[in-house]
Amino acid sequence: MVGKSRRMATVPVEHITQSILVFRGHKVLLDAELAALYGVTTARLNQQVRRNLERFPEDFMFPLTAAENAALMLQNATSKPGRGGRRKLPLAFTEHGAIMAATVLNSPRAVEMGIYVVRAFVKLRELLASNRELARRFAQLETRLDKKLTEHDQQIAAILSAIRQLMSPPAAKSRGIGFTADLEKET
Repeated sequence: MVGKSRRMATVPVEHITQSILVFRGHKVLLDAELAALYGVTTARLNQQVRRNLERFPEDFMFPLTAAENAALMLQNATSKPGRGGRRKLPLAFTEHGAIMAATVLNSPRAVEMGIYVVRAFVKLRELLASNRELARRFAQLETRLDKKLTEHDQQIAAILSAIRQLMSPPAAKSRGIGFTADLEKET
């Protein structure tokens, strides 16, 4: 059992984080992704959820609308329903819904993977918060530069300009391939 536990623990949080989508302002995992993480089929996960609907209010889980599903199919280039694709609309699970799904599945893998799902949602929240802070600091710097450029700020701007020029060197004259004769120089 110890070997199994270690093998399950190797699912990288980054993989889960990449699977998190945003629908209706909520960060969610779709039922197929969640089922794969928990080691069950999508049908089994959805069956257990439907048997325990009282545990899944709308802020825990909601079905995608037909329009949301169509947009998702276009984005992921999935097949049309009836041609090997899904026949029912996917369910979207928020962080709390993903944890509740682990409890209704009640398998050791589901419980263990639920921890990784929570960590992925937390990591995503931290990334978003740090990006907001970075954007706020850039805005402060821009307003400072817009108000009054001090000599120090002008020097920094000159350094940044020089770095940009080094990053994109001027294009060299291109020569044609093969032998070319310069007929104008003939005397």
